[in-house]
Formats: sequence, C-alpha cells, structure tokens
Amino acid sequence: MARKPAFRSFFKHWSQASGKERLVQVGVIVGGSIVCLVLLLVLYVIAFLLPNLPPIDALTEYQPKMPLRVYTADEKLITEFGEERRDFVPIAQIPKVMKQAVIATEDNNFYEHNGVDFTGVARAALANLRRSRSQGASTITMQVARTFLLTRKKTYSRKLQEVMLAYKIESNLSKDQILGLYMNQIYLGERAYGFGSAARIYYGKSIQDVSAAEAAMLAGLPKAPATNNPVVNPKRAIERQQYILQRMHTLGYLDDKQYQRAAAEKVKVQTASQRYPTHAGHAAEMVRQFLHGQYGDEIYSSGFKVYTTLRQRDQNAAVSALRRGVLDYESRHGYRGPEATMDLPSDRQARDEAIDATLVRHRNSGDLQSAVVLSASSKEVRAALIGGVQISISGTGLRFAAPALSAKAKAPKKIEPGAVIRVMREGKKSWRITQLPEVAAAFVALDAKDGAIRALVGGFDFALNQFDHVGQAWRQPGSAFKPFVYSAALDKGFSPSTLVNDAPLTDDSEVTSRGWNPGNDNGRYDGPVTLRTGLKRSKNLVSIRMLRAIGPSYAQEFVTRFGFDADKHPANLTMSLGSGSVTPLQLAGGYAVFANGGYQVLPYLVDKVVDGQGRVLFQASPQIAGDEDSRVLDARNAYIMDSMLKEVVRSGTGNAAQRQLGRNDLAGKTGTTNDAVDGWFAGYGGGVVGVAWMGYDTPRSLGSREFGGTLALPIWIDYMRTALNGRPAAEQIMPAGIAQLNGDYIYQEYVNSPAAVREVDIRRAPPPPESDGSLLERLFGIVPQAPTQNEEERRRDREMYGG
Repeated sequence: MARKPAFRSFFKHWSQASGKERLVQVGVIVGGSIVCLVLLLVLYVIAFLLPNLPPIDALTEYQPKMPLRVYTADEKLITEFGEERRDFVPIAQIPKVMKQAVIATEDNNFYEHNGVDFTGVARAALANLRRSRSQGASTITMQVARTFLLTRKKTYSRKLQEVMLAYKIESNLSKDQILGLYMNQIYLGERAYGFGSAARIYYGKSIQDVSAAEAAMLAGLPKAPATNNPVVNPKRAIERQQYILQRMHTLGYLDDKQYQRAAAEKVKVQTASQRYPTHAGHAAEMVRQFLHGQYGDEIYSSGFKVYTTLRQRDQNAAVSALRRGVLDYESRHGYRGPEATMDLPSDRQARDEAIDATLVRHRNSGDLQSAVVLSASSKEVRAALIGGVQISISGTGLRFAAPALSAKAKAPKKIEPGAVIRVMREGKKSWRITQLPEVAAAFVALDAKDGAIRALVGGFDFALNQFDHVGQAWRQPGSAFKPFVYSAALDKGFSPSTLVNDAPLTDDSEVTSRGWNPGNDNGRYDGPVTLRTGLKRSKNLVSIRMLRAIGPSYAQEFVTRFGFDADKHPANLTMSLGSGSVTPLQLAGGYAVFANGGYQVLPYLVDKVVDGQGRVLFQASPQIAGDEDSRVLDARNAYIMDSMLKEVVRSGTGNAAQRQLGRNDLAGKTGTTNDAVDGWFAGYGGGVVGVAWMGYDTPRSLGSREFGGTLALPIWIDYMRTALNGRPAAEQIMPAGIAQLNGDYIYQEYVNSPAAVREVDIRRAPPPPESDGSLLERLFGIVPQAPTQNEEERRRDREMYGG
C-alpha cells in the first residue's frame, strides 16, 4: 500500500516536467539499468565463469593425437588408423602463403588484436542485423580456445568463456605459437586435422609445396569442412577459394600477377584411391591387430609407425594380378544381372539426388565403378556415375552383358532404366559393363631366404570383404600338396626314376573296398611311369600308390617339417591328393623350404615398430636360410624336389609359366580339388615364393572346365612378371651325396642298396613267345624294340601340353 504514493508522485512529476527534463529522467533510468546489467554480468563472470575456466595446459603442453601409420619396406604409406589424420608441422615450417591464406579468411587483424577483435565484432553485429544468417566474429585465438578447451555449443556463456580464454592465451603464448596450434589442430574434412595432413590428403604433397591457389582452397575448409570439401563439392570449394584469393589480393599478400595466376590455376585434387597408392587393406588390418594386441588403444593416438616387409611395387603388382584373374574368371562364367534397381524420379534434381544416394550405398571398388542406367537397348546403354557424370556404353563394351539387354531378358537379370550396374574404363574414352565378383581369391609372395612377405592380397577388395583369405582361409590344397608327399618318399629310398603303376586300383584293394575309387583328372592312365612324370602330369594314382608304400603315418609326421599341422592332415591315403587343410600363407612357407635348399623360414610381415618419439619398440629377427639350426630337409632332398618341380613348369601342368616368363629357374605345382572347388598354384623363382588361390567362401564348384592352371596360375604368372623383373636366376648347387641312376638322381647310399625302391605295383606281363623270325631278324639279326620310356613320355607330352 505504501508504493502507491510513490508511483503517484512520479507520474505527477512526469506530467509536469518539460520535454528536456523527461529525457534526462529516461537517461537516468536507462543508464541505471545498464549499470545494473553490467554489474550483474561482472558478478556472474567473477562468481561462475572465472572459477570454472579450464586450464590452458592443453595448449602450453600441446601433445597432438597422431594416428598409427603403416608403411611398406620402402617407406611408402599404406594407411592410417585413428580418428584423426594429422601431420604435425611446426609453425616455422609452414609456408608464408599458407599462413597468409588462413589469416586473410579467418582473422586479418590477428597480429594486431589481443585476442578479441572488437572491430570484427561490430562488423559481425551489423551484418547480423541485415541478414537472417548469423556471422561469427571469432578470432583465431578464440577458435583455438573453443577447439582445445570448450564445446561447440552456441551459448552466451561459452562466448564469454571464449573471450576470457582468448586474453589468457594471448598473455601466455606468442602469436606464432597460437597460429601453429590452430593450423595443426583444426578439422579440415576427410578426417584430416591440420593443414599438413590436409595438403597430403587432398593434394598428395607436402605443405611446403602448396601453391597460392592450393593454399586458398585449404583455407576455405575450416568454415565448412563438409560443404567446401573439394572432393565432395568441387564447385562450392572453388567458389570459396576464389573469394579467399580476392581477400589475399586486397590485403596485399598477392600482387596483380600472382593473383591472376592463382585464380586461373586448376587445382588437382586426389581421389580416395590415390591417397594411399599402396593397396594393402588386409595386410594393414593384420598389422593393426598385431599392434593392438601388444599396446592396446594407445596405438591410435600416439604416433606409432610400423614398417612392414611389403614392397610397394610387388604389392600393387599382386593386387592388379589378382583382380585381373578374378575378373577373367567372371567373364568366362556369364553376367548375373544388375546389383539392384531403383525408381527414377521425373524431376531432374530429385533424380540426380536419388541416383547419388543409391550409388553411395553401392560404393566403387577400385576401377569397378557403380552406375545407374538411364536408358538401355541392345545397341547402347546410357548410365550416370556418382556426381552426375553421364557415360555411354556401346559396341564391345556391351558384349559381356548382351543377354541382359535382349528383348527376351527377364528380371532380375534384365538391364533397364534404374538398374545399378558396374562399369569400368576400356581405354581413355570407352567403357564396358562388368560385375562385382562373387568368387574369392588370395595371393601371397615371400622371400625364400628369410620369409619376409613381399606381397599379400587377402581378397578382391578389402572394403567389400575383410576376411583375410591368405592367413585365415583353411582350404584343401589338392595336388599342390603332392610335392611334400613326394619329398617324404625320397627319404624312404624312392628316386625320380622309380616306376609306379599309373592304373586304376583293383577291386580287391584296401582302398576300393572302403568305397573310395579315385582316378586321374583327365581319366587317362599310362601304366608304369616314373615319379618325375607322375608329378609333372599330376597323376593321382601314382601319388596314392607311393603314399601307400611309405605309409600315411610316416608322411603325416614328415610334412610337419614344412610347417604344416599334423592334425589337419589325417594319416590316410587321401593325404596324397591334398585332402587336408592349409592356408595360402602356410603353403608358401612350405614351398620356401624347396626354394632355399631345405631351411624352414617363418613368414613375417612386421619388420619394425617405432613410437611417437622415434624409439624402436620392436625389430624382427627372422630365421635365415643357411643357418643349420633351421634346416628341416636334407639338402639332397631339396635339390631333387627342386628339379622335379622345375619339370612341372618346363613340360607339365605349369608349363604356361615357362612359356610366358621365359626363365629356367621357375618351379611349382598346380592344384585342383574335387569338383574344382579350389584352384591353386604354388611356386617360386629368383628366390621369390608365390601362392595363388581361388574359390568360393561357401565352397562350391568353380566349373567343370576350371583347374589350378586356369584359375590360379595366370595370377601367379602376372605377378611374377613384375616381381622377377631384374632379378637374376636362382639355381641351386648340387650337394654332395647325389648319384645318377637310370638317367636321374638318387641318394648315393641307395645306388646299390636293397632299401632302394625301384618300382611300385608294377605287374609284369608274361614274356612274349619266341620269335618265328621277322625279316629284320633274319637278315640283320635285329630284334625290333619298343620306344624307350623317355621317348614315349616326350611323345605324350607333345600331345597333352603342346611340346
């Protein structure tokens, strides 16, 4: 009740006052209100904000998060693991043009203000009054405070904290230190943090080498890393770049000629596949798992560097060879139809957006690009790639998918508008239709002298299938396992000239009585043949009789010398046909024993691990061929097996390698399992061991006309063409203790020993009746002779393998 007189007095005085007096009264009221607000704001800052300001230790003791980087042996970057891709570059090493581009667009008064640019604040306030979209006024120092110490949530409290932290930062750090923190920490899209990593990721070059045009494009990224990203939105990135170049020109950083040259420069941006030119996804994942098992999550932020044994040239050759081999197989087995279909909106913009959204879900696989069909006929297919690029496919480019373009074709195989297909370039201008493979494949190559893995391809595309078929796929090796059984036989008194009957097993044999009736792949039987012939022609019945003679249990124990697991190779006669289980990596280690003269070397991938401070945490100590402690096979055995495996390549099932590579030191063996479920080739030359495999993840036949020689051998040859280029022939020296008998090798102690095995299961026919005297015998005393074994073998080889 007491307030009423006061209000009445005020309004009475107000009504009687002059206009000037009224203005003074309003001023007093407003001024008092502002003072009160300021006092309240100061109290809020003192009571709540200042005590809760975060310490700036994260700046004064800056430890950037550095990713795990994986390199080849020749120090080529394979990939990075970690949320942040960063190359820390001291501010003194960042080029002037890069710093100028950043200052021009982010804070042109950076070197004049004390953390807060009040001129910029006023300019932003006026701009915000004129526009619906807000304009920020954060200095580089304020952005450092926000990036390192605060959240990105837009509130007045956070803005006040930015201002206070900016003053605090400026009083503790120099301008160059602040700029260095900003330029190494800011996010720039594509998981790149800092301008050093951005230059490498976007341009494939060092930050020291960027041009003014490139620097301006990078400087446009902090404001909108997604929108201004030159990979995702080139048009928007160029618009932003041109604005920044104008700013640099206005501020005097670029003279007229420099500006004109920079504005006209066409900046080349790397594609995703170009950023990591060594394609080794499965190998990199093996490394990551190894490191994580040793050091845990620390590896993702501590700057670890891992140097593998891979070589960039070898690895990329292996990737190309495997992909070519798989696509060749796909081309032999027909087009399966589009991957998916979509509805095409009638509105142009809506259609382009829908196509891009669909193609994002069907990502490119190397040179196999996804596309959406716009129109289709038997003469031409028009299709759109991601980003709106349209292509035309005609002529031979349609041949593979011709049945799907026929008027009689039916869904789901029919190609029609809205179909998602795969295309790849054929030359510079033309395209052809292909398809993502369903078949899997693997390839591994290692150095025979120490086991260093030089190439490892665990599948067609790591992004599509992370399963590592090199180290994780346990498959039947088929005939590629036979050499290890032959090796066991040599130590039991056999020699390459031992005769074994190549004939079906009789009905009363212990094998057929159990319901197993094995045969040769081609259905042909040649009677008594030497072991050398049996191996080069991959004679199943020769291998079975030989294993029966030496005993499956003995062979099972013997093959462990090569690194195989006894429990994965049961002691029965099917072992001779490769019915056990191996991985491609394990098989490569086994063949290395033959290649290096009888020494077991353990395949290894990681050579060295270095931490963020350059300290060596791990250094490999491989077994070296020649160290007698690692000998697992008699040198004579290795030498004789090497000669037999070379015969396979010279005139047997692997002779395509000899013809195409033209080297005399090549050795190896094909392998095809029952119903062609797996196709293999394992071999070596020039000290390099390589194993190629092809099959389906869910085992099924690869086709009745497919063999190791058609599936895996072409991959091996394609790789070896690169790997052996410039490498001298690696010929083994004959060790002591080897003799010659019947034109072939034998252990010296078996020359006259009753323990020597001269023949197996040879059933002699009764002697022919006495001659009644032919014309030759009567005239010259000559009895006609049958062709010798070697002559007969050569004749059959010419028929079967073309010479």
